[in-house]
Amino acid sequence: MTWNIHGAVGRNRRFDLARVVALIQRHEPDIVALQEIDSRRPGTGADNPFVVLQEALGRHGIGAKSITTTDGEYGQVLISRWPLAACEVFDISYREREPRRAIRAEIDTPLGPLRVIATHLGLSVGERRNQAKALLDLAGSDAMTTVVLGDFNDWFWAGSVRQVLAGALPGLTRHRTFPSICPMLRLDRIYCRPHNTLVRGWSDTAARHLSDHLPVIADVRIVNEPRVALTGPGHAEREAGPVRAQESADT
Repeated sequence: MTWNIHGAVGRNRRFDLARVVALIQRHEPDIVALQEIDSRRPGTGADNPFVVLQEALGRHGIGAKSITTTDGEYGQVLISRWPLAACEVFDISYREREPRRAIRAEIDTPLGPLRVIATHLGLSVGERRNQAKALLDLAGSDAMTTVVLGDFNDWFWAGSVRQVLAGALPGLTRHRTFPSICPMLRLDRIYCRPHNTLVRGWSDTAARHLSDHLPVIADVRIVNEPRVALTGPGHAEREAGPVRAQESADT
């Protein structure tokens, strides 16, 4: 699952992290990427949103804090039900633009290894073109099932992120996610390879009151021989079934 939570500030302009967590938990994602996490906002209280989200959504995770000030931190997280291996945070900032990061991790799922790259790209065309090429390098060219997800801020076709990524990561979602109250732009996506990795994808309009983006959720097939059956709530008889990924992003 991927979702730009907009600092957990909804249409009523109130900070409400509990409602954000509740919506994510309703989908029971195995892997969730969240962007625009912000502990600098008044009203966050003593509980750091990075810590609260990690404790509520998964046993394993890694944060990428692109801005750190005396007031707090701003950035994104990748959270998983299963252990993360070879985790790295990459600086993909472009010239003097806003700092941007990409998280790359190999996740040890019960169905085999899965490479996941979570990101939040910039606002200018040239910036995103440069960052999309960096994502291709991070995705590699081997046969491992790979998912790249996040807020790509991509609404132009010419030189677009989609044009760069779709050839190497042909399985992709196409949901309109921004602005959440009346979605017109497909800013938030899940890309994956091989093509048959993507089983299905959907969004959740209930999120329109909680953020300016809608989330994108997908069932993803691990193209490896299954090793053990998944266990726990919501995973009965999913021995060879898909993994559920959710991603979030911000503008």
